Amino acid sequence: MTAARPAARAVAERVRDPELPVLTLADLGVLRDVTVTGERVLVTITPTYSGCPAIDEMGADLRRALTAAGYADVEVRTSLHPAWTTDWITDDGRRKLAEAGIAPPQRVGPRAAGPIPLTLTPPPQRVPCPRCGSSRTAELSRFGSTPCKALRRCEDCAEPFEHVKEL
Repeated sequence: MTAARPAARAVAERVRDPELPVLTLADLGVLRDVTVTGERVLVTITPTYSGCPAIDEMGADLRRALTAAGYADVEVRTSLHPAWTTDWITDDGRRKLAEAGIAPPQRVGPRAAGPIPLTLTPPPQRVPCPRCGSSRTAELSRFGSTPCKALRRCEDCAEPFEHVKEL
């Protein structure tokens, strides 16, 4: 039943992220794979970080959407490897974040092999204001409405905004 695979994937790609509803799970890059074998649909997702409280809701939303689309046998698996990175957010997803007034993360680039050094303080960074474009912004709180976002304020237009932190 390979003809159903594109349809099942299209359904899964439309499911919205519960914490950032301006994005779909595909925009966010957590939708890893959708396979159809006979009547069974297997969806693989990767959480934005281990312990992400939204992962269960993502799975439930995927099951609900696929069941509503006529797929009776749906399984959602979580894969932790490779670990998700903000580089997986699509260009369309980054545009949608900025249009919603949320500063998208900057690209991190390829990860080095081997151990990753841990620092307890984040490196200073320039995060442009999604409203006026100014790079004169300041972090108000390392954590915003969710652990993956920080709260910032623009020093030029004085507007507060959230920023999806780079991972």
